[in-house]
Amino acid sequence: MTARLAGIAARAGVSEATVSRVLNGRPGVATDTRRAVLAALDALGYPHPARERRQGGALIGLVMPELDNPVFPALAQAIGAALAGRGCTPVLATQGQEGSAEDELTDMLVERGATGLIVVSGRHADTTADLGGYERLRARGVPFVLVDGYAPTVRAPFVSPDDRAAVRLAVTHLVALGHRRVGLAVGPARFVPVIRKTGAFVEAVGELLGQPEEEAEKLIGRSLFTLEGGQAAASALLDAGCTALVCASDMMALGAIRAVRQRGLEVPRDVSVVGYDDSPLMAFTDPPLTTIRKPVAAMGRAAVHTLLEEIAGSPPPHSEFVFLPELVVRGSTASGPPRSAS
Repeated sequence: MTARLAGIAARAGVSEATVSRVLNGRPGVATDTRRAVLAALDALGYPHPARERRQGGALIGLVMPELDNPVFPALAQAIGAALAGRGCTPVLATQGQEGSAEDELTDMLVERGATGLIVVSGRHADTTADLGGYERLRARGVPFVLVDGYAPTVRAPFVSPDDRAAVRLAVTHLVALGHRRVGLAVGPARFVPVIRKTGAFVEAVGELLGQPEEEAEKLIGRSLFTLEGGQAAASALLDAGCTALVCASDMMALGAIRAVRQRGLEVPRDVSVVGYDDSPLMAFTDPPLTTIRKPVAAMGRAAVHTLLEEIAGSPPPHSEFVFLPELVVRGSTASGPPRSAS
């Protein structure tokens, strides 16, 4: 073993201690150094340790914002299933409303032996957040993949749904039903998915309904990604005369339905509502929710594949992999009010 370490170290131009850290999957090795050691293994005919760990139960840290929104447990399940299929073990850590900060969770997972990390809707989704933690992970040689969000300054692979296509699908569906006053209920403006959704909404209603940008902006209700947030945003949009609502999450859509009913109106007879995610049980709400299905399973598989490739020394490009959503029509949308003859 000593001779083997010495030979690999000499070939890679690093210390034997560094080679040992790479072989044992320990953090604290810069990415370029790790690649040099793996290249030396190839040149000397030794197997990659990461390939052995793939089949031997590597620990992979999964950082989620919270589990209240049902799409997050669904995504965690998809990622966990993909990891299990590759012989890896997921370790789940959630922030919650009063939980630990993202950097604290990633540090904890690495210290407890996580070989790589998958972070969902983290700081990379917030345009106002400090992104220094990702560079610190990179400097420590910890591979990671970021899901749901994009930050061009972060050197990492990203996995995202096509939020622009999702909004366009929803607006096109509602316009085809005859709605001419369509509103958008979204979360805070600082988040990347919100920026993409609002931009697509303004473009879609401009193209399909001829609404100028300043008018379209008045039909965007910004609140929280919660049932209560959807209710508040929908209430403002109903005051603006909207007969159809596109919501940025299924939870917001359920809040929108509550707002409609509080006014003595019915969904979809008086107001149509479209959600986003196709979370579990949305087919069994009252009425069953028309929604945009987020490609959760495909995104989970892609995040796992991308991370394991990087762990194995074949890092994918530091770019964004975007997955197309799907419109699922159920009972919460119907024909809009008849157009007045004028």
